[in-house]
Amino acid sequence: MFIHKIDETISLKLIDFNDAERIFELTDKSRNYLREWLPWLDFTTKVEDTKEFIQNSLKGYAENKSLTTVVLFNGEIIGVAGFNTINWSNKTAYIGYWIGEEFQGNRIITKVAKGLADYAFSQLNLNKVEIRAAVENKKSRSIPERLGFVNEGRIRQAEWLYDHFVDHIVYGLLADEWNKNR
Repeated sequence: MFIHKIDETISLKLIDFNDAERIFELTDKSRNYLREWLPWLDFTTKVEDTKEFIQNSLKGYAENKSLTTVVLFNGEIIGVAGFNTINWSNKTAYIGYWIGEEFQGNRIITKVAKGLADYAFSQLNLNKVEIRAAVENKKSRSIPERLGFVNEGRIRQAEWLYDHFVDHIVYGLLADEWNKNR
């Protein structure tokens, strides 16, 4: 089983079916908060939906195409993070993340994203890590900016959020930049 320790209080664990109840509870409790930027909330209305997400996540992991983990803070699941996609031919991983509203503002996801980037470069020998965030999602955008990712541009109408499109900013970090700034 994949477990990656970030620091004394934060670690990442490969998602599994035993996590379904807690992930759904966290999703449901933070539904209104998360809905502003995540397009899947209306499709996650019962624990079975979360179990289907976990099944697809484990399939992606087994096929070496993605890595979805739960974020553990002091042993408690507080969110989900990982590589939504790993593109082995281009040696690139795409980080995604969310945590429950009550855990926001403690730089937990900044540490998680840093840990994932380090893992991508040092363990997976990838060349690039990307994070994409909606232009107006200032909290999510602050994470790659804080970690030294480069703003590589804007993708117009990159994502449909319930009733409108949002543009995304693409942030990228190269292995040699990461190693130089460590």
